[in-house]
This record gives sequence, structure tokens and C-alpha cells, in this order.
Amino acid sequence: MLSIKKILIILLGTFTIASAQETITKIPKKAGLYSAILPGGGQFYTRKYWKIPIIYAGLITSAYYIRENNNSYQLYKNTYVNRLQNNNSDEFYGTYSNTDLKTLSDYYRRNREISILCFFGTYLLNIIDASVSAHLFDYDVSDDLSLHIQPIYLPKENTTGLALLFNL
Repeated sequence: MLSIKKILIILLGTFTIASAQETITKIPKKAGLYSAILPGGGQFYTRKYWKIPIIYAGLITSAYYIRENNNSYQLYKNTYVNRLQNNNSDEFYGTYSNTDLKTLSDYYRRNREISILCFFGTYLLNIIDASVSAHLFDYDVSDDLSLHIQPIYLPKENTTGLALLFNL
């Protein structure tokens, strides 16, 4: 009867130690999918909450410049097209020539396209960051590289010894 109690104690002790040593892992595909569906979702999944405002700041800023550059582009392009049709009753008559309007139109079109690239670049980096963060979620980055030597007693053999513990 005494041996059954010892076996139960050993099994319960082993189960408790094993369950305490479980690590939380994050799935990179799931993090990437969450970020693709909702920007910042993968960062929320990997518990990198501080990155979410940065992502939205990049997306909102890019969207703002897309809108502003598109409005300026449409204004100068429409004014230029109206002048080519001999409609000179615009707000820029006497200020900008036809060549100036064409140059301004090209300038704002180019800036709109660059803003669109920045928007999609931010969106793509959001997905990549979430996936990489999930890959590195349980990576230990502690500076504790140490060796501990401790005396131990082995009751089964009724002997003493030294235990070497490495922390990497």
C-alpha cells in the first residue's frame, strides 16, 4: 500500500511540473491572417499592443495624403482640360499658364501614386510584422546566461552530489 501512495505522489508531482512548464505559442499564419483582415489584429493576437497605433497612424496618414493629392490633381487637371477647350474662366487664369497647370497636375498625380504605395506598404508591413512576431513570440531574450552549482541529496541512492544548472 505504501508503494501506491508513492507512485501517486510522483505522478501528481510530475503532472504539476509538466503543466507549469507549458509555453504559449502563437501561430504565424493566424497572426498574418488577422492582420490581413483587420490591420493591427495580428499585433493584438501576439500581444504587441503598442504597435497598433503606429500601424493606424501610417494608414490614416497615407489615406489623408491620397485624398489631398487626388483633390489637387483633379482640380489642376480639370482646369487644364477646360483651358484646352478655350474655357478661360477659372480661378487660376493669369496666375498659372497652361504649362504650369500641366506640371502641377503631373506633380499631384505622382504624389497621389506615391501615397498609395505608402498605404499598401504600411498594410503589407503590418502583415509581415504580425507573422514575424508570432514566430518570435516564445523566443527567450533574457540576458541571464549563468551556471549554478548546488549540492543535492539523492534519497534513492542515499548519496550526495552536485547539480549543475545552465541558464541559456
